[in-house]
Amino acid sequence: MALWSRAQQQDFRSRVRGCLLGGAVGDALGAGIEGDSLEKIQAAHGPDGVTGFVAAYGRPGTVTDDTQLTLFTVDGLIRAHAQRDGGSWHPPTDVHRAYLRWAATQHDWGPDERRPDLGWLGRQEWLYAQRSPEPAAVAALSGPEAAVPGTLGEPRNPDARGSGTVVRAAPFGLLTAWDPALVFQLAVECSVLTHGHPAAYLSAGAFAVIVHAAARGGTLEEGVHQALATLSDHPGHEETTAALRRALDAVRAGEPGAERVEQLGEGWAAEEALSIGVYCALVAHDVKSGLLLAVNHSGDSDSTGALCGSLLGVVHGETALPPELVAEVEGRGTVLELADDFVLELLHGSELRGRAWTERYPV
Repeated sequence: MALWSRAQQQDFRSRVRGCLLGGAVGDALGAGIEGDSLEKIQAAHGPDGVTGFVAAYGRPGTVTDDTQLTLFTVDGLIRAHAQRDGGSWHPPTDVHRAYLRWAATQHDWGPDERRPDLGWLGRQEWLYAQRSPEPAAVAALSGPEAAVPGTLGEPRNPDARGSGTVVRAAPFGLLTAWDPALVFQLAVECSVLTHGHPAAYLSAGAFAVIVHAAARGGTLEEGVHQALATLSDHPGHEETTAALRRALDAVRAGEPGAERVEQLGEGWAAEEALSIGVYCALVAHDVKSGLLLAVNHSGDSDSTGALCGSLLGVVHGETALPPELVAEVEGRGTVLELADDFVLELLHGSELRGRAWTERYPV
């Protein structure tokens, strides 16, 4: 990483920022219409559906638990990377601890100053808001059993296949120095911390691989085919593989539109959300048109918007995101600061080993 040119480092920073901020924008864009039917959306907002933020959780531009958990994933990866030379490196353990810190935000009034392990992110008061978290995530990260992380052999919530586990997998794809197979495996191992159905954890792995290809400068199409090839080696891949193939078939079927998105499902299940997010990113004429296509449908609009936003953001970089949406999205400063810290750790981690960084990201 240290051998990267300045231009390469700037490009990587833009892609990381674009991925995380694009996901947050897509999440917030769909939050106000999550669960509404396409007919209801069009009746309330016109034939084109929503064209910008609408109120959710009290005001326009608010994000959901999808963005919250994505940010805590990044926090966990930064801490894991900081320990890579320490002899006890196991990223899923650090991500699990990060998810436990997120779980604390769902029942505490605010940051507990007696907990130095919260670090910088855990002290952001705006994150201490319940935004309809998935029951599977809450259940897996609550109570005495939460201290023992799920594994691929013994996953938590074996029947859980909700879309949230896919959305939060985007950061794994930003580990561009890793081999795609390892990125896939890490996303799977961190998915089973809360979601144990093969369609859920394999969709998370597939999404991470697609993000990874784009973060390396490849196309989304290349990423999808890489994901399909990787999936074929894993038991229980059939539903996720079929969902990705439906997305590719929809691209070839003709002019994109809401009705075509509806045919891919509602997005509550992980593989359906993956299919919708990938399809909308593939057919997008520009970032905003892709985001609007991804949220204006019946179902889990915030998750599909987040998936599409992460993909378009990592492909095009932060400057391609719609400025009027970026300006109003909740937590923008935190998202960008965390993105920059992630880049600093990956590119210059060995130069950061001081008190200030350790207090920011305790290990």
